[in-house]
Amino acid sequence: MFTKPSCNTRRSTPILLLFFSTALLLILISFYYFTTIPSGIADVWNEYRTAKNFDPDDPVNACFVILVRNSELEGIKSSIKQMESTFNNKYNYPYVFLNDDDFTEEFIEETKKLGKAEKFYGKLDEQMWGYPDFINQSVAAEQRQKMVETNVPYADSESYRHMCRFQSGFFFRHPLLDGYEYYWRIEPEVDFLCEIDYDVFKFMRNNGKKYAFTLTFTEFVATIPTLWDTVKDFRRDHPEIIKRFPPKEKSLWKFITDDDGKTYNTCHFWTNFEIAALDLWRSNEYLQFFNYLDQSGGFFYERWGDAPVHSIAAAMMLRKEEFHFFHDMGYRHTSVLHCPADESTLKKCSCNHDSFVWDYNSKGSCLRTFDRAILN
Repeated sequence: MFTKPSCNTRRSTPILLLFFSTALLLILISFYYFTTIPSGIADVWNEYRTAKNFDPDDPVNACFVILVRNSELEGIKSSIKQMESTFNNKYNYPYVFLNDDDFTEEFIEETKKLGKAEKFYGKLDEQMWGYPDFINQSVAAEQRQKMVETNVPYADSESYRHMCRFQSGFFFRHPLLDGYEYYWRIEPEVDFLCEIDYDVFKFMRNNGKKYAFTLTFTEFVATIPTLWDTVKDFRRDHPEIIKRFPPKEKSLWKFITDDDGKTYNTCHFWTNFEIAALDLWRSNEYLQFFNYLDQSGGFFYERWGDAPVHSIAAAMMLRKEEFHFFHDMGYRHTSVLHCPADESTLKKCSCNHDSFVWDYNSKGSCLRTFDRAILN
């Protein structure tokens, strides 16, 4: 038997409609908000989840980039096996191997066995790996010896300096990277410790992210005594470039300086784990910045690393919302470990906090500096 609606039911209908409309509006606002500029560090940590709300779209032109020697075969095999088991066995993004020497047949054969993804192998030319004409190699040797006497890490290593210069200004120019939009850098003998159940590269593209990291620490001051002065000289000499950067309050400027540019606080992202858009480094702004630094000779007369160079450039050139901290990715490099802080994500990981320096609490960590720079 049909029952006539009561007056109370009729009055409640618009109220219910208003309630559901308001709830829907709040959901849409929250979605927009959490995929742009986060309001708290918890929002930053959970931001990656929004990638799952996107409809399937075109694949991303992305790859893994690996600078490696033939002698590091076993170390890179270990790293790739973990990358395959935690992420790439689901997506099959290609691997690009680069070397300053020819790869051996053994290296190529052994690495091709790792997963189904395509593998490409390239050699660096003298421009990418060698002394430029403007470097006085005798002076460079004298400076290396001075660093040895003060126990600077990699003080006497020429190859380490070539590597830092290559990673700072040349890897993205290698022909094997032509056509790619994003890359993920991998090194030998690192650990990937968490199951990743979403497409990282689609997350980066769909959310407008240009630079992502897991580890951030301060640099050895003795390796970069004149780097910041050179950065300040660049800003002074090229106002036409600086005006194309975001305003300081919209960028990550406060991540790299605590006193509005007078000094460098030495905070930087560890580039051994680096996911980024290649157009950042291919841009005229970055190329002019790198060339200015390169001409100063600091890669060889001192020991400038690609990590502070990339970090300073990205902090100046990108907006806050273009950075991402992949808190959900467990990662170990040397004795430093990053793993998720929340228990639900940690269940997907194999982390042993007792065995390594845990990045949240360790001396020299710049995570809190990053938090403040994002939020302020």
